[in-house]
Amino acid sequence: MPLPTEPIGSIPRPRELQEGMQAAAEGRLDEASLEVLFDDAVRDTLRRFEATGSTVVTDGEQRKPSFATYPVAGLALAPGGVTIPFEDGHTRQLPVLTEAPFRYATKAGTYVDRAKPHTKATLKQAVISASAISLMYPADGIPGYPREAFIDDLVAEAASEIRGCLERGANVQIDFTEARLSLKLDPSGGLLNAFVDLNNRVLAELTEDERRRVGVHTCPGGDQDSTHSADIPYEALLPGLFRMNVGSFYVQLASEADRPRVLEVLGAQAIGDRRIFVGVTDPLDPRVETAEEVRDRVLEAARYIDPSHLGTTDDCGFSPFGDDTSTSRDTAFAKIKARVDGTAMASSQLGV
Repeated sequence: MPLPTEPIGSIPRPRELQEGMQAAAEGRLDEASLEVLFDDAVRDTLRRFEATGSTVVTDGEQRKPSFATYPVAGLALAPGGVTIPFEDGHTRQLPVLTEAPFRYATKAGTYVDRAKPHTKATLKQAVISASAISLMYPADGIPGYPREAFIDDLVAEAASEIRGCLERGANVQIDFTEARLSLKLDPSGGLLNAFVDLNNRVLAELTEDERRRVGVHTCPGGDQDSTHSADIPYEALLPGLFRMNVGSFYVQLASEADRPRVLEVLGAQAIGDRRIFVGVTDPLDPRVETAEEVRDRVLEAARYIDPSHLGTTDDCGFSPFGDDTSTSRDTAFAKIKARVDGTAMASSQLGV
């Protein structure tokens, strides 16, 4: 079989959907009309994914307000949560929970339900990590609801979400972009290890067969063509990341300045049943890679990672936040097409 190749998740929303989401937020568009726009965007996304030749597709996260906050959208929230600074100077701020007990307002299985009728390809569903949601518990606590109780509820909710996606036939990818950021906040690695331990608590709720269908994605953030932690070396991150009890690892690599250095570390982690999907397209670069460039990046990776453990992906989602318009849909799908074609070219050359 050729090397597997998969997307990360998000695709830029159509202009009509962007405008509709804004109108709905301002009370100028009713929920039923917004749902029509969501349905149209999902169908178009799946159609365009299949046109690239991709055998694994996503719904493009068209219904999510952002990759991180969709489970809490609609809950009683307060401002003032963790602020994430990006290299270009803009920031994103997480909300803070105000009520107990904690329950997801939306679980990603509902997205699978809406997408599944419109594709025959394998669906992959991205879910936010429990560690990211844990950052939304307020620093001064919630009366009568200690952090320990919140974490217990969070683990149960996150495991239920993953299991629900798997039961619907989708594979699951945990978005863990805060992993690299945690090393900027705490260079000792203590916060990263705490995040990994929490996510492994969730994974422990699954069966071994279920965990084989789950992967984890890491990148230095990607929003409005900017990152939040690209200056953190992978050598500090990867040993902790590979403690995650999952079958697949999706690693941003195309935009790394010194890919061979990172590939050498990744090669040492390519053991057992692990599959390491290396990024071969850069969503933050407006230039569309050629299939030949992708082929060469795959062949480079194959010098360090045995092809039996190797796959390809995009560095990051193309629009993780719903209001990010820095990349067009046409550009995103052109890059995906280059990834699919370039991976096939490399597979042929490698004889797999």
